[in-house]
Amino acid sequence: MKRWLADRWVMGVALLVLGYLSLPILVVAGLSFNRPASRLSYDFNEFTLDNWKQPCATADMCDAVGRSMLIGLIATAVATILGTLMAFALVRHGFKGRAGINGLIFLPMATPELVMGTSLLALFVAAGVPQGFWTIVIAHVMFCVSFVVVTVKARLAGMDRRLEEAAMDLYASEWQTFRRITLPLVLPGILAAALLSFSLSFDDFIITNFNAGTTVTFPMYVWGAAQRGIPPQVNVVGTAMFAIALLLVGASSLQGRRARRAALAATVAANQTAKSRS
Repeated sequence: MKRWLADRWVMGVALLVLGYLSLPILVVAGLSFNRPASRLSYDFNEFTLDNWKQPCATADMCDAVGRSMLIGLIATAVATILGTLMAFALVRHGFKGRAGINGLIFLPMATPELVMGTSLLALFVAAGVPQGFWTIVIAHVMFCVSFVVVTVKARLAGMDRRLEEAAMDLYASEWQTFRRITLPLVLPGILAAALLSFSLSFDDFIITNFNAGTTVTFPMYVWGAAQRGIPPQVNVVGTAMFAIALLLVGASSLQGRRARRAALAATVAANQTAKSRS
C-alpha cells in the first residue's frame, strides 16, 4: 500500500487540485438547470430544462452574446495571424532587437488591465477615435497577440527540426516542407492560441468597459444585470461556451497526435523510398 501511494500521490494531488478548480464550473452548470425562487436568489430551487429550451432571457442578452462572439472572432483571427507570424520570426530567425521584442511581448500580459484600459482610452480620446465596436476589437487584439506569440513559440520550440530537415534532404521544396510537415505539427499550438484568444476576448470586462462607449458586450450585460438579478440563462451561455471549448481542445489534441504520426510515417516512407532507389 505504501509503495502504491508513493507511486501515485502526485497524480492524486493533481486530481484534487483540478477538481477544486472545476467546482465553480460545476456550480454554473448545475445552476443552468435551476428555476430560481426569485431573480435575486442564487440557490438551487427546482430542476428545469426551460433555461436550455429558451437560452435568450431577453433580446438584449442575445444581442450582447452575439456582439461578444463577433468581437471575439475578429480579434482572434487578427491576433492569431499576427502572433503566429511573430512567433515564427522570433524562433526561426535572428535579427537585431530580438531580445528586446521578446521582452515587449510580455508587457501586455504583465500590465494590469486597469492600466491598459485607461491607457487605451487616453490614446483613443487623444486621436479623436469614438469609442465603440472597433475600439473594443483593437483593444482585444492588443492583449491577445501576446498570448498567441507565447503559445505558438512554445509549440515551435518543442518541435523536432529533424523532420523538416529530412523532408528537405528528400528534395522537398520549402513550401512543401511547410505545408506537409511544419504546419500540421504547429497547427495544434495555433488552434490552442486561437481558442485562448477567443476566451480572453469573450469574457474581458475591464478593458472593454473603458473603451466600449455605448456598446454592450456579454460581460457588461452580466455586470448590469447583477444589480437587478442575473437571469439563469446566463449560466446556460457559460456552460455552453465551456463545453464548446472543451470539445475544441480535445479535437485539437487528437489532431496533433495524428499530425505527429503522419509526419513520422511520411518521413519513414520517404527514407525507405530513397534507400530502395539508391
